[in-house]
Amino acid sequence: MKVETLEKIMQAFEDGDTREFELNDGDFHLYLSKNKNARPKETKEAPVSAVASVPTTTPTQLASKTAQPTTNSITAPLVGTVYLQPKPGAKPYIQVGDQVKVGQVVCVIEAMKMMTEIKSDVKGTVKQIAVEDEQLVEVDQLLFEVEPA
Repeated sequence: MKVETLEKIMQAFEDGDTREFELNDGDFHLYLSKNKNARPKETKEAPVSAVASVPTTTPTQLASKTAQPTTNSITAPLVGTVYLQPKPGAKPYIQVGDQVKVGQVVCVIEAMKMMTEIKSDVKGTVKQIAVEDEQLVEVDQLLFEVEPA
C-alpha cells in the first residue's frame, strides 16, 4: 500500500467520528484507535506488520489543558445510551443555567439493560449540555460543563 494512501486513510480517520479502524490486506495490517490504552486485537494470522495510532490530543487541546480550567467537566464513566430525563416526557434532570450539587443525579446511562445514575462530582452552574437525550456515549465523553460555584 502506498504511503500517500495510508496518509489519506489516517487523515480521514482523524477528522471523522470513528473511534476505531482496522484494515487487513494480505500481510499488511493497520489498526487505528482514538481510545486510550487501545491495543490491536490479537490475530492468529501472520504477525502484525504495521500498527499506527492517531494522537488524540491536538495542539489546541494541549494548550487548553495547560491553562487553568474555568469549568469542570462531567464525563461518561461507561459506554451506553444517555437519558437526560427520568422518563419520556418528564422534566430533564438538569438544564443549562441550573445549579447542581455534589452527588446530584444529572443523567442516567443504560448499558446492557442496566441503568446507571450519573451523579455530579462538582458544585456549580450548568454551562453546557454536550449530549442529546438517547445518544450513544463512550467512556470519558463529555456530558456536561459546570462552572464552579
